[in-house]
Amino acid sequence: MIREITVILLIGFVAWAYQATCPPPPNVCGSPGGPAITAPRIKLRDGRHLAYKEHGVSKELAKYKIIFVHGFGSSRHDAAIAANLSPEVVDELGIYIVSFDRPGYGESDPDPKRTRKSLALDIEELADQLGLGSKFYVVGFSMGGQVVWSCLKYISHRLTGAALIAPVINYWWPGFPANLTKEAYYLQLPQDQWALRVAHYAPWLAYWWNTQKLFPPSAVVARRPEIFSAQDVQLMPKLAAQVIQQGVHESLFRDMMIGFGTWEFDPMDLENPFPNGEGSVHLWQGDEDRLVPVILQRYISKKLPWIHYHEIPGSGHLIADADGMTEAIIKALLLGDKVTLS
Repeated sequence: MIREITVILLIGFVAWAYQATCPPPPNVCGSPGGPAITAPRIKLRDGRHLAYKEHGVSKELAKYKIIFVHGFGSSRHDAAIAANLSPEVVDELGIYIVSFDRPGYGESDPDPKRTRKSLALDIEELADQLGLGSKFYVVGFSMGGQVVWSCLKYISHRLTGAALIAPVINYWWPGFPANLTKEAYYLQLPQDQWALRVAHYAPWLAYWWNTQKLFPPSAVVARRPEIFSAQDVQLMPKLAAQVIQQGVHESLFRDMMIGFGTWEFDPMDLENPFPNGEGSVHLWQGDEDRLVPVILQRYISKKLPWIHYHEIPGSGHLIADADGMTEAIIKALLLGDKVTLS
């Protein structure tokens, strides 16, 4: 009898554990009972839809065409480089910007098969379907900066230039010295250290870990104030609300699994995509960023001397929302202007 009860309890525990690790199906936009579709969307090669939002001058009149990649827990509405750029600069330079919902965010369909390469190919297809021409710029913020690394790897032949704004790094990129990543890793809150360990070593547990109540959840997912710098706290009201109505797993948690999983390439092995000076790559980083340790960005900039590295004193993670920063970022990328901030 005891053996039978033990077997039953064991089977029950396994069934419970399996159910706890399986996320619910996404609440896909446009599906029966799902959120409504309000944004223009393109249909991708695999049948998925990608929602987008256009800013600036019309693409037919634009001299410069930029694709903006949003960060973690964000959407097409949170395009700082479009929102903070003055209309005068937009009109004077002839700037067109398109932001889009990455898979699972906003009104873009989830992509359970998402990879670093597929994200770059989504961007290339977006450019083609919108008729942006053979060349365009990419700008990525935070987790969107990781996508820019993928663009430099997989579609560099389509780029005129690129900017990474406080790009999230992966502590397991092999190009980093072990002692440096260890130092940077332990600058995070303990609960965030554990959340990243799960994302890297046991991604199949990501949903359970980030929704369970036994241990403190990720401070980044919860947007707890202690992870932001003093400047970030002042700039927080500028952030758009999170658009994760299709579910947290295919947006937030998929981001973590892709961003902190094992990469098939190391950004520090990339070669200059513009060896003849026909374009440029810029990396912007605040030295008080509590989400992305500045010591790792400094190392990347030394490993990749062809990157134009801009470190802004006193700035945190929300560097693009600080006064004057958007214009500096855009003019450096498009015109090669040096940073002049008051």
